[in-house]
Amino acid sequence: MCRSDVKQAVLAKNDDLAASLREDLGRRGVTLVNLLSSPGSGKTELLGRVLARAVERGVPVAALTADLATENDAVRLARSGAPVRQLLTDGLCHLEARQVRGHLDGWLPEDTAVLFVENVGNLVCPASYDLGETLRIALMAVTEGEDKPLKYPTAFGSAHLVVITKTDLAGAAGFDEAAFRANVQRVNPGVEIVRTCARSAEGADTLLEHALAARRAAPPHRPPLAPHPHGHHHPASAPVA
Repeated sequence: MCRSDVKQAVLAKNDDLAASLREDLGRRGVTLVNLLSSPGSGKTELLGRVLARAVERGVPVAALTADLATENDAVRLARSGAPVRQLLTDGLCHLEARQVRGHLDGWLPEDTAVLFVENVGNLVCPASYDLGETLRIALMAVTEGEDKPLKYPTAFGSAHLVVITKTDLAGAAGFDEAAFRANVQRVNPGVEIVRTCARSAEGADTLLEHALAARRAAPPHRPPLAPHPHGHHHPASAPVA
């Protein structure tokens, strides 16, 4: 069996586990939100804001945060008052559905409405793995470059929602938002793009509302590389016009 065949077999097994997890969570009324970004995008701080707003509003949420080492992010997120658990990958550059399921057993509160999963900071490997999510969000900071969606088309092409972070730094970074939006649309036509700032909590309520809307019904946007709800894996790259 060649390397490509092995990879496809691994992905197929993961997709089956992800589909099963999605169904199990659905029966419990839980929606999983998968957050993808590069290191340093600010997604931990932003997620902390979203969790805090959910707690303030009485929305039962929880978070699973993944890193190669340390429990620093779990400690930060727990300040929101929401249930948080750290998942250490022991060097693995992405999460898989089996890891998520293993960390939920006996931990996830029964009344949870939304489970946020903060994936490993990496836009390559994590993009190929369905975690059983209903909503996949790709995040990018204004400091990362407007062409990033073109460099990582799988991550941005499989997202139901795209988020711009650290908008307070846009001027200093010389961020060309129009160019970024155009590049996103090239790999994921029609996807909504949300502006956020963790410092001011701009966009936190919007992200929470998107998560709750996904819980009530499937996301209205169907990205070209969306994980198939029944476990069939999509191609690993998106066409760029």
